[in-house]
Amino acid sequence: MSQRTAALEALRDDLIARIERYQASKQRSEGALDKDLEDQSIELENSEVIDSLENEAEAELRQVMHALERIEAGEGERCERCGTTIDDKRLTALPYTTRCINCAEQLSGF
Repeated sequence: MSQRTAALEALRDDLIARIERYQASKQRSEGALDKDLEDQSIELENSEVIDSLENEAEAELRQVMHALERIEAGEGERCERCGTTIDDKRLTALPYTTRCINCAEQLSGF
């Protein structure tokens, strides 16, 4: 197993655990809102923050799973857009990347 695969699998496991914690937190907080308006406001804000964090973790998990699938298919070090080899430094810094720096910059508008 490559070092990158190990890093991706560890990140996958961490993200799954994080998502489970967010879901458990939401289940605990579901139910009737507090009668105090200020407390209701805080509860709603907290719920929105947890939802946002959960959505970010789920998006990152999809990227990790996609990268692991590409590695398994033997395409993990190649840019999925242009086909060039992705720089090792980029793969180390961002193990779930599937694009070379040039294609990533073009897509983000930089």
